Order: sequence, then C-alpha cells, then structure tokens
Amino acid sequence: MNGGINKMSVKSCEKIEKSQVVLTIEVGAPEFEAAIEKAYQKMRKKINVPGFRPGKAPRKIIEGMYGAEVFFEEAINIAFPEAYEAAVKEQELQVVGYPSVEIEGQVTRDGFTFKATAPVYPEVTLGQYKGLSAPKEEVKVSAADVDERLKALTDRNTRLVSVDREAKEGDTVVIDFEGFLEGKPFEGGKGENFSLELGSHTFVPGFEEQLVGVKAGDEKDLDITFPEDYHKDLAGKAVVFKVKVHEVKEKEIPALDDEFAKDVSEFDTLKDLKADLKKKIAAEREETVKRAFEDALMEQVAENITADVPDAMVEAQSRQFLDNFKMQLAQQGLQYDQYMKATGMDEAQLLADAKEPALKQVRMDLAMAAIIKEENIDATDEEVEAEFQRMADQYGMDLETVKKYLQAEQVKDQLKSQKAIAVVVDSATAVKAEKKPAKKTAKKAEDAEGEEAAEEKPAKKTTRKKADEDGEEKKPAKKAAAKKTTKKAAKKADEAEAENITVSTLEVNNEYRRLSQLQDTPEAAIRRVLSPDTLAAALVAQKVQRFLLDNADITTVMDPEKE
Repeated sequence: MNGGINKMSVKSCEKIEKSQVVLTIEVGAPEFEAAIEKAYQKMRKKINVPGFRPGKAPRKIIEGMYGAEVFFEEAINIAFPEAYEAAVKEQELQVVGYPSVEIEGQVTRDGFTFKATAPVYPEVTLGQYKGLSAPKEEVKVSAADVDERLKALTDRNTRLVSVDREAKEGDTVVIDFEGFLEGKPFEGGKGENFSLELGSHTFVPGFEEQLVGVKAGDEKDLDITFPEDYHKDLAGKAVVFKVKVHEVKEKEIPALDDEFAKDVSEFDTLKDLKADLKKKIAAEREETVKRAFEDALMEQVAENITADVPDAMVEAQSRQFLDNFKMQLAQQGLQYDQYMKATGMDEAQLLADAKEPALKQVRMDLAMAAIIKEENIDATDEEVEAEFQRMADQYGMDLETVKKYLQAEQVKDQLKSQKAIAVVVDSATAVKAEKKPAKKTAKKAEDAEGEEAAEEKPAKKTTRKKADEDGEEKKPAKKAAAKKTTKKAAKKADEAEAENITVSTLEVNNEYRRLSQLQDTPEAAIRRVLSPDTLAAALVAQKVQRFLLDNADITTVMDPEKE
C-alpha cells in the first residue's frame, strides 16, 4: 500500500446479534492529512478563487476562504475504505455485506474515529445430517403414459391443410375481424389473418361458436355480449364483430404405425418406439424422484443447523432470486420493466416476498459448507478436469470452449457440493411416500390410471398440449392462450391460482433442464439456487409478457375466463 493510507488503529471489535461486529477504528493525523491532500487535488478545479485560474489556487488559500473543514468530508470518504479494509484484515473477519458507518466525536486535523457495523459469516453448528429419512416416490410408467407421449409426437407432426368445405369444431379458420361498439370500432378489437381453432375457447363466449359452418370467402357479423366481469369499458356490452374468412383448415393427423415410428425416431417399428419412450419416461421420473429425495433430506439438514443468519445474507439472496427472475425474462427476449409495468407489480414487494425462500436457501448453503468442512471434502484437479470433459461431451462442445465460460473454481465447488449431498443421501433411509388427497383431485382429470410419479402427474394433458404442440397448426392457439393470462394471472399469484392459470410441473422441470444446458451447470445446483416456485412464477410471467409484446392489438377479444 505504498503511498496510501496504511495506518489505522482498531480500538475495539465487538460481536453483536445477527452475526454482526462493531469495529471502532481510529484514523490518525498523518493518515488524515494525506487524505485531505488527496481531497484538495480532487476538488480544487471545482472551487472558484478570485485571482486564480480554475484548479490553480493553493490549498491554504482555499482553506483560508472557506475554512479548514472544507476538505474534511471528502477526506473522510477517501480515508474510510482503506482504514476499514485494513481493520477487517487485521481482525480476520469474513464480512458478508456492506457496513453501516457512524463518526464518533469531532473531526479535526488530528484525525477522526468511526464505528463500522458489519455483517459477518455466521458461526454454524451442524445438527443431525446422517441417518435421516425422507419420502421417496415409487416410479411407475403406465401404458397411458406412453400413449400420452405418443400423442405429443403426433401433435407435433400434425399438419394443417386447406379444405373447401364448411368449418367444423376442431378446424382452424384464418380470419380478419373488427369489433364495433354502438357502430364505432373499439380499441383492441381488430385482427388480420388470425388463425383461430374453433373449440379452443380462445375468444369470448359465442365468437367461435358462430363461425362453425363458415367457408372460405364468407363474411359474417357476429353478435357478442361481453361477460359482466370483462374489462370495464366492455363489460356487459353488446358488440358486433365483422368477420371475413380467408381459409378453412383441418388437421391431418399421422397414423400411429411403423412408418410413423421411422419418420419421428431412429426406430423401425412402433413397438420399439413405445419401448424407448417408456424407458425415457422412467429415467426422467427416476431423476425427478432422486432430486426430490435429495432436496427433502437437505431441507432437514438446513433446518437442523444452528446459526444466527445476518440479514445481509438474506437480502443478498433475495436480490439473487430477483436477478434470476430477470434472467429468465431476458432469455426469452422479454423486458423486465415492461413486465413490471404491465402487471402493476412492485420490485420492493417482490424482494419482500423472496425473503422467506431466501432465508431457506441461505441456511441450505450454510449447511452445505458446514458439511464440507466437517467431512474434509475436497475435489482434486483430476476430478475437476474429468467434470470439464463430461460437460464438453454432454453438450457436444470443445473442452477449451467449456473452460472459457466456466471457471475451474466453480466446477470444484459444484463437485464438493455433490459430495456433501452424497454424504447425506448415502446414510439416509427412503420411506414410502404418502399420497396427498389434494394432488389426487388436481390430477384426476388427466391421470385416471393413478400410476404417475407426483412430479409428472399435474402435467399430463394440459401441459403436453401447451408445451409440446409446437407444430405449425398450434401456434395461433398458443398465442391466444398467452393473451388470456395477462388479464388476471399477472395481477397476483393467488388470483392466478384461483383462475387455474398456472404452469405445470413438467414445464418447470423442462425449464430446469434448459437452464442446466444453457449455463453448463448441473441441474441439481440450479435447483438449489432457483426454487420451483420462483421458476414457475418466471414462466407465468413469460406467458404474460409474450402476449403483451406479440399480440397487443387483439387483447380485448380474448376470453379472460378460459385457460
């Protein structure tokens, strides 16, 4: 620290609640004089002194005009950081946040004394972390599960073909439409070349029903009365939509046979394709069950520790959750500011809501670090290199490219965490998971066979239709579905839940896998940083924002009551 302010005196170091310390630090005359000189050099160009060009007035002249204290405030700002950092180093403190600072007594040329209250890494005492037990689901795959996956494949390979006949339910009509209230067009009631699947219940009640029977070239006026709980400008109002039909399309669904299997996979027979799908579903569910078992155990470990967690660590984790949320939006090309404005949400409230899960995550991190220390866990250079190679092979990337974007220390920390989890899991006992009545009710419409793992069940019908039907014929319906979520789901999480506007477990699991590939990070590590609830909220937000960005001109036509 040559030429710097390298002398200070720590008068006291006191531990207080919430894992904080209060440092009383004295900056002496020589150190403060050096800081005053630096302050003069920094500020002199901004001080006007008659008879001197800007920046040329001697320090004594300026002090004579404005008082000896003219540079004190800036000098304190200069002296404080080095004095504080030196004190932290001297006391061997592991600071985890910014300090609050209070000047004690008078500031004179002889120096000053200040108190810095700083949060530090807490002392952690492990509770029980071996010999725990947790529920573990039994993995089963039924014929219905395989059929559902096959349906997703057929949906993706279904084409829309033009037909010269009257439209029926299930067909897609390509239309222009414009809504009129009392003979005048209303905002948001117009669309052109819009593909609408009849029977999808995308538009307000009565709209799609009146288009059954139309043909290409038809023009028709639709008499519609908006629901009483619609937007206030249109609620309960009778309007007329003028519709022009450009085209009628029907679905051309491929036959489920050996030829289909050859077209969509590397298998020659449908039987082999089904066997492979069953194997993949089982593997996916095994991994999901494994993760859930690990998470349940680690939650117990986190609950069992004794630690006085400083608020700064919780606040930092809350901020990290928010940053993760912003990242989710950005990865989809969505703007965080637009989302907040459109939903009327407040960032301060988001951070407040994140505090409870943030505290859980901090305790989890503290528990993990404590196990690593207790068990003397480490990762060798050879293990780190092998993990780099595994990731390169998994993602089809060059080894050096992986190393360019991922630091060796990060990989080492991941390996150590994996070993710590293994210590807990290897000594644990799995108990049979009890079925929860609430989940049965939520799933019975799509899982009558009752043989899915809990993580998959909610996703069976609605998820597959929305997540996998990404073929050409499904794009318009997907857009419309996104529009509806804006109106109610974006207001509050509980309102979204009440309206059944949610994302499925399968969608969340798929997003975890996508993030794992995108960040070259083990999926389990992402799950410990980003909770399922937070990720689900981000996915809902993406649907909301996608509507705002892509289809704003037809907002008011959408039925807010449908999924």
